[in-house]
Amino acid sequence: MTRSQQGADLSITAVSVTYDGASAAALDAVTMTVPSGSVTAVLGPSGCGKSTLLRVIAGLTSPDSGLVTLDGADLAGVAPHRRGIGLMSQSNSLFPHLNVGGNVEFGLRMRKVPVGERRHRVAEVLELVGLPGWQDRRIDSLSGGEAQRVALARTLAPAPKVVLLDEPLGALDRSLRDRLVPDLAELFTLLSVTAVYVTHDQDEAFGIADQLAVMKAGRIVRIGPPAEVWADPGSEFVARFLGCPNVVDAHLEILPAGVDRSTGRVLVRSDSITLESGSATAPPDAVIHSVAFRGERCTVVVVLLDGGTSFEVSIASAEAAAVIAGDLVGVRIDPSGVRAI
Repeated sequence: MTRSQQGADLSITAVSVTYDGASAAALDAVTMTVPSGSVTAVLGPSGCGKSTLLRVIAGLTSPDSGLVTLDGADLAGVAPHRRGIGLMSQSNSLFPHLNVGGNVEFGLRMRKVPVGERRHRVAEVLELVGLPGWQDRRIDSLSGGEAQRVALARTLAPAPKVVLLDEPLGALDRSLRDRLVPDLAELFTLLSVTAVYVTHDQDEAFGIADQLAVMKAGRIVRIGPPAEVWADPGSEFVARFLGCPNVVDAHLEILPAGVDRSTGRVLVRSDSITLESGSATAPPDAVIHSVAFRGERCTVVVVLLDGGTSFEVSIASAEAAAVIAGDLVGVRIDPSGVRAI
């Protein structure tokens, strides 16, 4: 396989969009830079503006204000098909009357690429997405994952400078998504493609992104490398959206010494909490409310006896046999797992 793509720097500056009749902006002064050859995952709840952002970048929606540039060139007034941008959505919209090869070459035919060059490019991108020699397959014979790979091949065939993906795996089951995410990450690295990957699934985002942008109500409220965003969500909204439920009053006595209590609220990582049996501590701090198995890990919810604040605790499933709902336990929190927000 060859590096057949080359990414470009994408920049969005103070972009705003308000739809007719809407009470609030779909995008509110959104600013974001996607460096060449990198993947930015855009996370957020439904209706926060993720898809509108992609439509603005693709040229399908005109912003009320702001600027979109590609390698420094202003894209205002540039038609969607002339931007060098590929868009792939959750509904792959494959043409059922065409076979796999016909679907993949569609954009090349629209650009009047010569037949021989089209065939070579189709074969190349099908190999890239793990479907070598599938040109003659019927669309109705494909599984969900295979169809998404074909849709991705069709998006990549014209060698776009930027690839936009709008919930591309959203219609697939969890196990298939888990298998496809590392494949996509490897492919984007191989192609050095610049990509914006919209999803509501934090596992997908962390598995594929070089940069993470979290949106709320038309704004980007946190952006940075995934490890930094995870370590420092910056707000209760981002923490909870990323699956960190333990956002509590910073003045709880159970918190360890040295915690910054000035912000009033702190995030406590679920894997930084240790539970001790009632006999090992006097008096106990909490009662076990529930125990839920989640594969190799187990989620235990405990409720503090003093005030009723609850914590989710992550433990190895192998240790869960000794954890029973209704038991009284001691709670110990590692200071390194506590962050002010």
